[in-house]
Amino acid sequence: MSTALPALGILLLDTLFPRIPGDVGNSLSYPFPVRMRVVPGATVERVVYQADPSLQADFIAAAQELAVAGVAAITSSCGYLSPLQEAVARAVDIPVFLSSLTQVPLAYDLTRRRVGIITANAQRLTSSVLTCAGIGTELPIAIAGLEQAPAFRDPILKDGASLDREQVEREVVSSAEVLLRDHPEIGSFVFECHNLAPYAQTVQRVTGKPVFDIIDYAAWVYAAVCKRDFPRA
Repeated sequence: MSTALPALGILLLDTLFPRIPGDVGNSLSYPFPVRMRVVPGATVERVVYQADPSLQADFIAAAQELAVAGVAAITSSCGYLSPLQEAVARAVDIPVFLSSLTQVPLAYDLTRRRVGIITANAQRLTSSVLTCAGIGTELPIAIAGLEQAPAFRDPILKDGASLDREQVEREVVSSAEVLLRDHPEIGSFVFECHNLAPYAQTVQRVTGKPVFDIIDYAAWVYAAVCKRDFPRA
């Protein structure tokens, strides 16, 4: 009888930028097996900027392939995919959590304070993306986008070939500090962008606030579908 752990399935956007440890698309980011599937044609342009609804069928097909392969649950590499959450979840018989944004209601419930959202592009974080993630108008949020932060923008939003980790970290931390300065009532941060987990520890240390990212979300879901055993007393 095999004791191998099942994998977490990850639907990846069709990109070329480097995926460093901590990035959702790097297998070193996880303490359990992962199986990744690139969705052909799901570029940043089509997902983030166009919100192209024609991609739904491609994401469903890719999710079904991962499910047949035996993964325990499925996530994605982009928080803007919340509009596809319901359709993809209904298409397979395993848990699906496409967007880190679905943690926002929980983050608010835990603190009962405004949630600061750090996102790849604030202008593209539309009401549809938020609503489909369960973020209603009654939830107090504040949003900071990284679309004008060159070290982040050029590799992630423009699909560049290189990434300066230290400089991106400075940009992310600065965005969190500015957001907290403008909204001192913020009680936690949620990273929409699934490429930001490498910088979560520094943001938490600098701001003193809880930080919710996709990697810890994945570990939480994985723990729910692959329960550990405990010693018998």
